[in-house]
Amino acid sequence: MGATMEHVDVVIVGAGLSGIGAAYHLMTRCPDRSFTILEGRGDIGGTWDLFRYPGVRSDSDMHTLGFSFKPWTHEKSIADAGAIMDYLRETVREYRIEERIQFNTLVAAASWSTAESRWTLSVRDAKTGESRSVSCNFLYMCSGYYSYKRGHEPEFPGRDRFRGKVIHPQKWPEDFDYSGKRVVVIGSGATAVTIVPAMADRAAHVTMLQRTPTWMVSRPDVDPFANRLRKVLPPRVAYAVTRLRNTTMQQIVYGRSRTQPEKVREHLLGLLRKELPEGYDIDKHFTPTYNPWDQRLCLVPNSDFFRAIKAGKVDVVTDTIHTWTESGVELNSGQTLAADVIVTATGLELVTLGEMEFTVDGAPIDFSRTWTYKGLAYSGVPNLVSTFGYINASWTLRADLTSEYVCRLLNHMKQTGKATCVPTLRTSDQTMPARRWIEDFTPGYMERVMHLFPRQGDREPWINPQNFKRDKKMFRKGPIDDGVMIFG
Repeated sequence: MGATMEHVDVVIVGAGLSGIGAAYHLMTRCPDRSFTILEGRGDIGGTWDLFRYPGVRSDSDMHTLGFSFKPWTHEKSIADAGAIMDYLRETVREYRIEERIQFNTLVAAASWSTAESRWTLSVRDAKTGESRSVSCNFLYMCSGYYSYKRGHEPEFPGRDRFRGKVIHPQKWPEDFDYSGKRVVVIGSGATAVTIVPAMADRAAHVTMLQRTPTWMVSRPDVDPFANRLRKVLPPRVAYAVTRLRNTTMQQIVYGRSRTQPEKVREHLLGLLRKELPEGYDIDKHFTPTYNPWDQRLCLVPNSDFFRAIKAGKVDVVTDTIHTWTESGVELNSGQTLAADVIVTATGLELVTLGEMEFTVDGAPIDFSRTWTYKGLAYSGVPNLVSTFGYINASWTLRADLTSEYVCRLLNHMKQTGKATCVPTLRTSDQTMPARRWIEDFTPGYMERVMHLFPRQGDREPWINPQNFKRDKKMFRKGPIDDGVMIFG
């Protein structure tokens, strides 16, 4: 006889920020439900444990990237990966979440059976390669939105000629010593903007090579308001007030960049002129063709990137690559950049739902043919919710709200004795115009994969508004039994 299959009420896939938050919400709001967390790697933390490149840090302030239920009390609000991992370890210890996590457990496939009203997951032990199955009534995907197997690596002509070291930030080698080396970092997104000043201290010289500029803004890595508040108020109260203030500010800035893009452009350019050396070509190197928040703003903590430029340790070159050579990069302008190390900070490979195969009653699910339900579930797919944070604010704000909604949903099903919930198009929804899953946001990593994501419609609940205020209302106050989520 084979071993009996493990069965729980809820399976959470992923033990990063989203999965840890989901576990807390389930334990506090649905304490009678059994659950387990399946984590493919050997540790918690997801992004914050995976990335090991120099200077790795948050791009959002920790009073909004932290959990709603666990105050961030560190001096710095723009925190490095080590401080974030400490916070996550403290959270899993404090709420005894660690004992619910199955590490090195990769989920390959999920199949739904209507007859049994359950998901069966095919999982593999990352260390032994052994396969087994786990079943659950409800599947909660918290595996983030990019591939853990690889980053995005464009084809570079002549790449195999280069004799130096080539590194993608997602696969940073342990104890790599770049002291005294000439470094070229290809890319101009958040990762490049973090790595360049971090490497400048020890490298002989660092050049950031970009095709086009990115909007950047400098701010301190400490939040004086939060630190003052903590001295006079209890930690939870101080945290709640800071969180409210910072989320409100985020939304105001984002809203203004949508309604008055020219004013925001001018404001950002004014700040850049103060940061960069006299006579610096800001038009060429720091003025993007797109409006602020068409792509994420890159955060520069304590002006570190600009200070490295002023000190002569960093150059920014805006050009395109003709070919890599034995000793560096030849550009289409004819300029050559000598390099001992080339860092390809060329972005992430986005995936829908954690690189797994999904089937319903044996039929494969093509998520691009589904409609998104509130940006967290999929038309025609039963008992499944996935977490996707904000592109214009901190990820965890939406992850927390999604977990609150999941708990409301599970409690409603328990109270009404229902086993299944399926987002289902009403007759009036059949002719909705299809819109992209995320609109007005154009970075390459999104553009490359938007066709794989579900569509959104033009009415609630078939929308993914990426708006914290609107989501709060929709997730917390919207009726669970809304005539669209069909219970059986």
